[in-house]
Amino acid sequence: MEHAQTRTVAITRGVSPTMDRCELTHLARVTIDQAKAVAQHHAYEQTLTDLGCDVVSLPVEPTLPDSVFVEDVAVVLDEIAVITRPGAISRRVEADAVAEALVRYRRVTSIAAPGTLEGGDVLRIGRRIFVGESTRSNASGIEQLRAVVWPYGYTVTGVPVQGCLHLKSAVTQVAPDTLLVNPAWVDARTFGSLSVIEVDPAEAYAANGLLVGSTLVYPSSFPGTRQRLEAHGIAVCVIDVSELQKAEGAVTCCSLIFTH
Repeated sequence: MEHAQTRTVAITRGVSPTMDRCELTHLARVTIDQAKAVAQHHAYEQTLTDLGCDVVSLPVEPTLPDSVFVEDVAVVLDEIAVITRPGAISRRVEADAVAEALVRYRRVTSIAAPGTLEGGDVLRIGRRIFVGESTRSNASGIEQLRAVVWPYGYTVTGVPVQGCLHLKSAVTQVAPDTLLVNPAWVDARTFGSLSVIEVDPAEAYAANGLLVGSTLVYPSSFPGTRQRLEAHGIAVCVIDVSELQKAEGAVTCCSLIFTH
């Protein structure tokens, strides 16, 4: 009997017209060019399509400024999806539409009060899951995630972060055996024996890249770090996300990517 072909799904959501009222923690508020933000997000979705993803674009949420950042409201593993409970109270209502989309693909469970958890704090490396101990994800949220995933063979480790919003502001996986790290914000020794590329010291926010297959989707605003990545033989696909970055966003934030 033939088995159905596995596809890579990318759930996204369009840019809210109220994005200029987004939550900000470490950045000063500056004017966001709405039309440019929308165009950049469309280009981001096209990039995912070009890299082989089936993009499922959810309707724009006009009253939810941060809703383009779908990664924060769910953690999707091979076996289960966990709807998070964002530390930013204004963002908790974002989860409903994402949960509705995910039930087509996964059994869905959720983090309950008093736990808080945001997907930007969750870095999965194989069967190891690292969660940032940030202002957005607390001990209860981390423990609830641990209880959900351990039956499937995952470990969960809390990771102190400083100076940035989420763990994946400070570290992301950029190749099967390689991490991109800002050492001022997280201790790379936490992650074991993986190879480490440090960001260009002049580019503090450069540690966030989105690995899709064997290609790294990466912001155009960090040329120094991009050179370091390419010097290590990493295939980099550069995109402009400058308006999304003004909302404290990055390339991982704007999609939930998984196989189905």
